Amino acid sequence: MEQKNRQIIVGAIIVLIVLAMFTSFGRSLFGLRTSEVILPASSSGTDTSTGSLSGSGQYQSVSVTPQTVGSVVATLARPESYYQELTVETFWEGGSSSVQVQVWRDGGWAHSRQALPSGVIRHDLTGDGTLYYWYEGSSKYQTAPADEFTSDLSQHIPTYETVVELEKDWITDAGYVTKGDLPCVYAQVQFPDSSVVQRYWVSVDSGLLVCAESEEDGVLVYRMTAYSPAQSPCPTDGEFALPDGTVLHTLEGDA
Repeated sequence: MEQKNRQIIVGAIIVLIVLAMFTSFGRSLFGLRTSEVILPASSSGTDTSTGSLSGSGQYQSVSVTPQTVGSVVATLARPESYYQELTVETFWEGGSSSVQVQVWRDGGWAHSRQALPSGVIRHDLTGDGTLYYWYEGSSKYQTAPADEFTSDLSQHIPTYETVVELEKDWITDAGYVTKGDLPCVYAQVQFPDSSVVQRYWVSVDSGLLVCAESEEDGVLVYRMTAYSPAQSPCPTDGEFALPDGTVLHTLEGDA
């Protein structure tokens, strides 16, 4: 009888130890998530690591490399509603051009206003599978089919989210860097049998592309910069209307 009691006591102690280990280690293992990239409070120069914070407040180091940058970029997301200003430059032998672009985005709709080098202002409005475009001062507009990439193309910027789907061998460099005083995830891409190298800098604070470059045979041919802070949500002066006055989308604050 005494031996049976000792076995019961030993069994109870083992159960308690197992429960204690699960409580100590299981909580951290199951509570550790990488849904949000959290950057160091301050940074300078170049660093290849960032981190993720779990719901329990535990910090996990994440190395940003060509093999992992796709996963890191996948954790970033553009705001649903914002306003951004950017500059798009094109370079060629003996010359260059620059376009100033304003972008309003809200609820799946995007409106870009481009000041072209000729002085002409072009508007592109996309939403519900359609692109509407016109030139300022005219009440006439044209339409074309639109997909998820059309808004970026109309702004002359690359869709950085495609990095997530690239073959890892195509990503030749990556890291966590400061660009335009903004903490960014950086990726450099070179497609097979191509002399073109593309670079992306994505703000971890806003999830927006703040710089992009393209080189061909080692010569810079394209650059986009958007270092001014984006406004989120989209300011109330943003308009999603055609030049004839037809309103296609209304901001929530204007409804």
